[in-house]
Amino acid sequence: MRFPAALMLVASLFAATQTVAADKTMIVLDASGSMWGQIDGKAKIDIARETLGTVLQSVPAGTELGLMVYGHREKGSCSDIELAVPPGAGTENAITAFVNGLNPKGKTPLTQSVEQAADILKYTEDKATVVLVTDGLETCEADPCALASALEKKGVDFTTHVVGFGLTAEEGKQVACLAENTGGKYFQASDAAQLVAALTETVAEAPMSKPAQEVAEAEPEPEPVAAFNTEFDSVLAEGGPSLGDNDNIFWQVYKADANGAPAGDTVETQYKGAFSGTYPPGRYVAVATLQSAIKREVPFEVKDGAVAKPFVNFDAGLLTITPKRTPQDAEGDANAAVEIAFGDYSTTYYGTAKFYASAGDVTLKGKIGPAIVEETVTIKAGETVERDLVIGSGTVLNKAIYADGGPAVDSGDVFFEVVEAKKNIDGTRKSIAYTYGTGTKLDVPPGDHVMTAKLGSTTAEMPFSVKAGETTEITVNLNAGVLAITAPGANFIEILSAAKDIQGNRKSLSYAYAAEWQDTLPPGDYVVAVKYESDTAPKEATATVKAGERAEVTVQ
Repeated sequence: MRFPAALMLVASLFAATQTVAADKTMIVLDASGSMWGQIDGKAKIDIARETLGTVLQSVPAGTELGLMVYGHREKGSCSDIELAVPPGAGTENAITAFVNGLNPKGKTPLTQSVEQAADILKYTEDKATVVLVTDGLETCEADPCALASALEKKGVDFTTHVVGFGLTAEEGKQVACLAENTGGKYFQASDAAQLVAALTETVAEAPMSKPAQEVAEAEPEPEPVAAFNTEFDSVLAEGGPSLGDNDNIFWQVYKADANGAPAGDTVETQYKGAFSGTYPPGRYVAVATLQSAIKREVPFEVKDGAVAKPFVNFDAGLLTITPKRTPQDAEGDANAAVEIAFGDYSTTYYGTAKFYASAGDVTLKGKIGPAIVEETVTIKAGETVERDLVIGSGTVLNKAIYADGGPAVDSGDVFFEVVEAKKNIDGTRKSIAYTYGTGTKLDVPPGDHVMTAKLGSTTAEMPFSVKAGETTEITVNLNAGVLAITAPGANFIEILSAAKDIQGNRKSLSYAYAAEWQDTLPPGDYVVAVKYESDTAPKEATATVKAGERAEVTVQ
């Protein structure tokens, strides 16, 4: 199993403080609520548990270690600090057991925790070292920098080392003073690359006190030892450059079963083109997936004294497809849909599509509203292709008025529909696009079309033409007015045409089961019929509607 460098630093620091004498060291561990945050898909507290349990097994005999924890018992408390394991020799199992039972939940009183740790170590009388592992900044209104200066001034030989576990560079500066002001060192481990660098630096050059450094300088340097026993790498094409820090590659490492297939839970996951790890000897399978689209499996075996090198060639290229309404557009259309397909894989992007595809043909389908274009592009392994996908489309801005020179219609109830200019044999037209509301927009293919607008019992239309890349404002004249009816006590209102057909019937235009009703109608004469729940006899009234005007009728 590979352990995060941030916590491997702790073991290095322990070893450094023990080079000359069995000095006392206190681990101050952050168990605030933020420790449930994740690094590479795993909770930081779980990483802390596993890593401490392992590294403590390698601490030299006689090392006097203690553990202080904060933020693990109460939410919102700045006094939630506990001396979990007093400093002493042989405390490794007790520390491991306590950390395994932690349930992070509280604040980050790191300044007061370091101060209490220093007092317990009797820093004014004896040499003392504190190793602070924190994933957050001080949250209890204390000044860690001022504390560090005070401890350095009063202490006999006091040192604080700080491991910023997942902190950003800016955050790290705010706690690094605890180390810098006491002659210690700050280790930032905010991403995988920095974890590797920190581990390498710490193993090779662990921070130590001056006497320990003098003894170390007198001793012959040991032979270098490989930091990892497995090196993963991937490329887009045979002989091509490593994908390195490219985070579009997702690695999953499994133990292999008897048939060489992945078995059980993942041993490791990484989002990188290349990385290193350390695993127990055995057979494994690495599954590398490029941008969720291209998957490769590679078996490998870890042997003592050797470095395994799982390698993947994705045989793929990188495409950037920019959807545009016209070739002259400077930028792509962010609302365009770009459907891509190659092999058994397909997906849809909106706006510019940047993706990896297997070498070969890639099918592209661009959509802007009802406008559609399809193309095929061929990509070679290792190749980078940038291409515009021109989807001829115009835009219409939908407006309506009640009458020539009359008021504009401002309503979300207007139904706008763009239809083909040419009618079918039965007189209907094919629908192209539609929406509700004045002031809305519709994307339509270039050419001649008809805009229809319907509000209430009125429908009107207007022919228009649009070009690709252009926005055309269409204003449809409804040539209509509004009839508003009030009928106190009524439970049914119906609007009918005033003229009767040959059978003596009037055409029903609209109705409502209510005492009030209004409708948008073409100009003309109408009859209003009203019914009641009681024994009141039905009533009728006449009304005249004029384009661009409102008529109000009360039926008593």
